[in-house]
Amino acid sequence: MKIYRGYKFRMYPTKEQEKIINKTIGSTRFVYNYFLNKKISNAYNGIKSIPKLLEENTFLKEVDSCALRNSVFNLEDAYKRYYKCLGGYPKFKKKDFNNSYKTNNIKSSYKGKSYNSINLDLNKKVIKLPKLKEVPIRGYRNKFDFNGLIKSAVISKEADKYYVSVLVEEDITLPKFIPNNIVGIDLGIKNFLITSHNEKVKNTIKINEKRLAGLQKGLSRCKLGSKNRYKMKLKIQKLFMKIKNARKFLIYTITNKIIKENDIIAVETLNVQQMKQTHTIAKCLNENPIGEIIRVLKYKAIWNNKKVIEIDRYYPSSQICSVCNYQNKEVKNLNVRSWECPQCGRVHDRDVNAAINIMWEGLTTYMKTINKELMTP
Repeated sequence: MKIYRGYKFRMYPTKEQEKIINKTIGSTRFVYNYFLNKKISNAYNGIKSIPKLLEENTFLKEVDSCALRNSVFNLEDAYKRYYKCLGGYPKFKKKDFNNSYKTNNIKSSYKGKSYNSINLDLNKKVIKLPKLKEVPIRGYRNKFDFNGLIKSAVISKEADKYYVSVLVEEDITLPKFIPNNIVGIDLGIKNFLITSHNEKVKNTIKINEKRLAGLQKGLSRCKLGSKNRYKMKLKIQKLFMKIKNARKFLIYTITNKIIKENDIIAVETLNVQQMKQTHTIAKCLNENPIGEIIRVLKYKAIWNNKKVIEIDRYYPSSQICSVCNYQNKEVKNLNVRSWECPQCGRVHDRDVNAAINIMWEGLTTYMKTINKELMTP
């Protein structure tokens, strides 16, 4: 089985390499905005027009040509998402926003020797990239090699720091899936995550809103294009990056624990974008990345030979008694955090009861899938 795994490293480029990176980011942004202005949604037509564009704008010849082509493909993907109603109409890229570019690993051979445009040496902690040559990196201190083929690399600039994310195609062999345990997960607002084992995980990330508001107020007072404005923007970026890294660490710690301890994970299918339209909980949903934790669980389950089963979002997990299966429709109000079953008299914690019901529904769904597989010839 082939999987695609990403490895992100911190880069330490020289001043000359920094200039090339910044120039490439600006050039890819220019190409993206140029073809968006021309309303060229087909990547094939865009790539055919690149040689003419290079003649008119000679500064584009100084950067990686593969990055320019990938910029056209990114625009085509944005149009596809728009046509499938998965996003809005493509917008023009702004300077100092989403500063990154993608380059592919081009393989070639000469006189019996094979060459790659991207080479990663974890022993020397060096990566070789087109136009940049060798750049020192840091990350994955306990990893010295990986079994796979490098497909592409994304070079990004965040808060005046440089990173490279390498996409590697790996071939893994998974044993036969034999489940031993199952867990139901209810994702909430007050508690970040509640399991059917009565485990509650709170969001421990604290956002210094007072400092953030002060920095944004200071930014609004700075003159456009001034050095003080650049310094203030850098402070805001570093603060957001600190929050992002803390949130990422929390998500990966939780998901690694769940994947390690359970074979089947049952979760609800949630429409987070629709939930954010409710203004009373929109801010809490931004601070609790529910969609991200489900996404991470899905790909980690594939890598570790586990299964994630999604339950129908309209399944009334909070209303059903996990003991006698009685549905109490009077507890639809989210303010009701605990309730007593009118039929069996059991007192339920709303979130724990929902997680248990999700677990049983996930087990039922899994058994139906197994029966279908056995019935098919």
